[in-house]
Amino acid sequence: MALSLTPLAGRKGLVVGIANEHSIAAGCAAAFREAGADLAVTYLNEKARRFVEPVATALGADLFLPLDVADDAQLDAVFAAIAAKWGKLDFLLHSIAYCRKEDLHGRVVDTSRDGFAEAMDISVHSLLRMAKRAEPLMADGGSILTVSYYGAEKVVDNYNVMGPVKAALESCVRYLAAELGPQGIRVNALSPGPLMTRAASGIAHFDALLDEARARAPERQVVTIEDVGAMALYYVSDAARRVTGNVAYIDAGINVMA
Repeated sequence: MALSLTPLAGRKGLVVGIANEHSIAAGCAAAFREAGADLAVTYLNEKARRFVEPVATALGADLFLPLDVADDAQLDAVFAAIAAKWGKLDFLLHSIAYCRKEDLHGRVVDTSRDGFAEAMDISVHSLLRMAKRAEPLMADGGSILTVSYYGAEKVVDNYNVMGPVKAALESCVRYLAAELGPQGIRVNALSPGPLMTRAASGIAHFDALLDEARARAPERQVVTIEDVGAMALYYVSDAARRVTGNVAYIDAGINVMA
């Protein structure tokens, strides 16, 4: 089978989680667009809009919409706009995570009940809410991607409560893959190594984590958003048509090291 230079030509995708041009979601969106996809892009609120809009403009996004995933009305509005514009959805990228600063910087055992529930709701259950709304738009099959981190599997210093949260996210990927597979909808997770994004900047001693990653990785490199984008493109393309329920490491090999 010949490889197309635009394997996503005619495909329609929703990208949620761009904070600025340095975001993992921005790197993925750029790869999708270069491969020929038409995109819908969301932004959190008016404060975030000025950072996201230049990215959406550069991508030539067909739709640019507000989305706070805690607001079901906004979720409904985004998917209604997609249905009205395209009548279908081929792929979805969920690249959002949140926890309160005091919980991110504190011990897991000290996490507040409300803080834990909020982190799980925004970072994990939002994937389920999106998948539920995406399912009827993926009548011909589709691909759902989310973004995890190695801290879901092993204890990573200073990752704290986000470790259990990402572990729950990866479990949801497996269950969604099983439930949606009969409809031809594939669900996978990307697990990049540490890279400097707005979200990562909130992790204590993140510069030290980057240095350690570079030193320990078999390739002696840290990854870029372009590296993650290349893997994301594979997962939403037909090349991965029989791949679902996976967690894909893009970390220069760190995950294989003891």
